Amino acid sequence: MTELEIWLTILAMALATAVTRSSFWVIGEHVSIPTRVQEMLRYAPSCALAAIIGPDLLLDTQGVVEFSFHNYKLLAGAAAIAYYLARRNMLETIIFGMACFTALRLLLS
Repeated sequence: MTELEIWLTILAMALATAVTRSSFWVIGEHVSIPTRVQEMLRYAPSCALAAIIGPDLLLDTQGVVEFSFHNYKLLAGAAAIAYYLARRNMLETIIFGMACFTALRLLLS
């Protein structure tokens, strides 16, 4: 790509981002979202988080699904889920999960 094409691409991406993010402010109350769609959108953040974290917990370095005791990320993730269900504190869960993963990695490797 030439330098001009790179700058045009950056400009187009910035414009697309600005238009899509500001459209809710510009449109405002003129468009109403149906109740059913609003209810479905409540689950979008948790679905996105699961889509990001799930493959990282399940896949090994070669990209193969690994359900074993050698998958420290999966074990730490399961421990973090159990901790969250017991305590209901997200910050503590993140710290606990990372501590579990670090301990498993350092002690069992």
